[in-house]
Amino acid sequence: MSEAIASEIWGELKRFVNTVDRAEAAETVIQILMDNDSTAEDIRDAFKGDTDIKRALTAYLDNDKDYEAEDEEDEFAEEDEEDEDWEN
Repeated sequence: MSEAIASEIWGELKRFVNTVDRAEAAETVIQILMDNDSTAEDIRDAFKGDTDIKRALTAYLDNDKDYEAEDEEDEFAEEDEEDEDWEN
C-alpha cells in the first residue's frame, strides 16, 4: 500500500475515531505499513503533520530496537554455551 494513500485514508477517517482511541489506531496503521515493507522515512514523509502517527512510529521503532537487542543477547548467550561445551 502506498504511504500517500494510507495518509489520505487516515486523514479522512481519524476524525471518526474517538480521541482516546487514536493512539491505538495510529499504532495499527504503522504496524500495517511496516508489515507491507514501508520504511520509517517513507512513513514520515507521507504523514508529515500528523502527531498521532509520529508518536506511533516512534513507539514502533523503539519497541523494534528492544526486540533486536533481546535477540542479540540471546544469540550471545547461545554462543557462550556452545563455547563451554566445546572446551569440555
